[in-house]
Amino acid sequence: MKTDPEKIPIYSSSTGKVELMEKVEKTDDEWREILTPQQFNVARKQGTEMAFTGKYHDCHEDGIYKCVCCDIDLFDSKTKFESGTGWPSFWEPIAKENVKTEIDKSHHMIRTEALCSLCDAHLGHLFDDGPPPTGERYCMNSASLKFVKR
Repeated sequence: MKTDPEKIPIYSSSTGKVELMEKVEKTDDEWREILTPQQFNVARKQGTEMAFTGKYHDCHEDGIYKCVCCDIDLFDSKTKFESGTGWPSFWEPIAKENVKTEIDKSHHMIRTEALCSLCDAHLGHLFDDGPPPTGERYCMNSASLKFVKR
């Protein structure tokens, strides 16, 4: 018996509403067809780009950062700040529904991994050393993001 695809609540900045969307699931081969090798390594295999090399670490334009894999809205440029780390940093996601977190115990550390809620793309990590009002720092990889000017 075939089951219905899982539906996930996702916020859209274009409609201003939370909508139920089908969970995006693809094989590695399918992801490789639509992503660059770096995007695949970072977003699908939990890689990390080198600090100060990503195209968005020094971006100051007004717009929305979307998931490179499934195109949902992740971060608004209004919440981006200069963390000095070499990666784009945000003090909150565009909506709590769109970015989920999990414990990451890789590399002999315990960190909080940030993932796209719809397709499980690895975005980066969440730290508690950000600015007010949240005190959080979503330290993201440019390779996991796609920027759309407002």
